[in-house]
Amino acid sequence: MDLDYLKAHPSQLPTFLKHQRIRETPVPGGSICTAQRLTLDDGGSLFAKTLVDPPPGFFAAEAEGLRWLRDAAPDLVPEVIAVLPDMLALTWIDHGEATAAGAERLGRRLASLHRAGAPSFGASWSGYIGTAPLPNDPSPGPWGAWFAAHRLAPFLRTSVFGGALTSDDATVVERIMSDISSYGGDEPPSRIHGDLWPGNVVWDRRGDGWLVDPAAHGGHRETDLALLGLWGGTPHYDRLLAAYQEAWPLSDGWRERVPLHRLYLLLVHTALFGAAYRDSVRSTVRSL
Repeated sequence: MDLDYLKAHPSQLPTFLKHQRIRETPVPGGSICTAQRLTLDDGGSLFAKTLVDPPPGFFAAEAEGLRWLRDAAPDLVPEVIAVLPDMLALTWIDHGEATAAGAERLGRRLASLHRAGAPSFGASWSGYIGTAPLPNDPSPGPWGAWFAAHRLAPFLRTSVFGGALTSDDATVVERIMSDISSYGGDEPPSRIHGDLWPGNVVWDRRGDGWLVDPAAHGGHRETDLALLGLWGGTPHYDRLLAAYQEAWPLSDGWRERVPLHRLYLLLVHTALFGAAYRDSVRSTVRSL
């Protein structure tokens, strides 16, 4: 049993695992799923992640997003090998260290991915970010109104309901949402990863970056770039941004909009993980 056979018969993966035809080795894979390296008979490897009792369509949504991104950027996104209700298997990436040259290549490749565009904001499939449903209702835009309604408002409501944010916090965020058009930056939808914090870039032995764990949709390209700078930033972030700008310059005012784009993921964190991220939301709001 080798990779070609598995690609042709992905539904057989659980059978091979049950009968120990595939060697399983635990690897780091994040806080939500259990991750493993699967070694096949021919010595080839896959990356697989599993989740007990996942939400409906959880891995199918991720696989849909990965394939959609890979259609535009095969040198940036790993290939989906098998998708099952409780498992997703991808091509294996031999991990290495980021390099400045690799970060520049990532910047140019990310610009190419974004340029591929999307038919609308949102997506044709139901999305997830973490295990939280991600509203992907397609819309022609403008971007600001769509972003406020489908990326800020749902997670603000959940954060307040769960006690992670106060009603005063909600009032300030709602003011930003109601005035979102004043920030400018409206563009046609780009094909974006949608959850591109630094931990969702895997660096290979050549120093190239690969995008994993997407919440893919038609969105604003500045969102991916803003999230790459969160929590210390991806390695060689300045070189990545410079290379992106050379490939596809950003619109005027993009630096002032960075906190707006980051507010989305920070609200996701208060919604999912609670008040530990409250101060991050508040400081981001103050900067806006």
